[in-house]
Amino acid sequence: MKIALVSPYDFAYPGGVTNHISSLEHYLTKMGHKVKVIAPSSKEVAIFGDRFIPVGKPRPVPSSGSIARVTISLRLAPRIKAVLDEEKFDIIHLHEPLCPMLCTTVLRLSQTANVGTFHAYGAIGYSLVKPLNTILLKRWFRKLHGKIAVSKPAMELVNKHFPGDYTVIPNGVDLDCFSSGVSPIDEFGDGKINILFVGRLEKRKGLDYLLEAHKHIKQEIPNSRLIVVGPGTRLRNKYEKRVARNGLKDVVFVGCVSHDELPRYYNTADIVCAPATGKESFGIVLLEAMALGKPVVASNIDGYASIMTHGAEGLLVPPKDEKALAQALLSLMESKSLRQQMGVRGRLTAADYDWKRVVQKVLDYYVKVLNEPPWKE
Repeated sequence: MKIALVSPYDFAYPGGVTNHISSLEHYLTKMGHKVKVIAPSSKEVAIFGDRFIPVGKPRPVPSSGSIARVTISLRLAPRIKAVLDEEKFDIIHLHEPLCPMLCTTVLRLSQTANVGTFHAYGAIGYSLVKPLNTILLKRWFRKLHGKIAVSKPAMELVNKHFPGDYTVIPNGVDLDCFSSGVSPIDEFGDGKINILFVGRLEKRKGLDYLLEAHKHIKQEIPNSRLIVVGPGTRLRNKYEKRVARNGLKDVVFVGCVSHDELPRYYNTADIVCAPATGKESFGIVLLEAMALGKPVVASNIDGYASIMTHGAEGLLVPPKDEKALAQALLSLMESKSLRQQMGVRGRLTAADYDWKRVVQKVLDYYVKVLNEPPWKE
């Protein structure tokens, strides 16, 4: 099968959607399918070789508390038409298919079967299309022959805006990569209890509340450390100044790390904390932590609660509540046996999201779409 995977987001910048597409490409290609990734990119994407087709220059656009790096050019049609005419894909799989301008232009020009995966929750992504004419959006939406949502919360959101028949196929986790066989980071193996935060340094990821919680934790358990992994320059500078101003010890800002290096940080952690304030449709960070047998303390928001159970793989706490966050972290820090118990349960949960299983569900869905009108011969 010849498959196009289309991302509206800058493929040179790490993010949940681009990581999802990269994994899909890897496993579909491994299964023998011919896959091309179509996306804007601010720099060369070498990992795919000729399997990557750059279209458009990405620009940072504020979107519901985050920054969406998308191409907003109105001149994409000739390039896209040439690509589609040359490649003659059997199926085009668009991620955030109603996000302008790349996905909407591909959808408008496509003459083949189109599948859309909706990742967004809490209106992020949809705020980009609000200025566009509703009639146009509905016209593009009708060109989707298959509709996927990565979680029940994501499905409920998109269904409010665009009612339809959706299938939930979740994000996956690479269990070969995120395995207990990876070595931890040596410099953090000094006996301190390590709390790990992984995510973009954006307000909605909730690091503000974790820093406040860490202040309380250090008073109770001085032999502890907070490790912050993730991209973001502007807020990182503010956070570092805040840490220095408050005299907060043992906070380490690592910055962005490679996909290959990331599992080592998880394996270094005693607890992984995901304190996002909302607008998360899923929780890939939670799954990655679980795959490595790490207990999780996370905000009790729909996207996170859809994949973990309070008291099983970890603890869920009210969002934006640094005291509750600190108390949950302390309760795990004080009980190694509880951490181990939750880690074992987490591994079992993560196994259900193995990318090998997820990609087979996606492939089965492609076949279903192709075997239904108007594509069934």
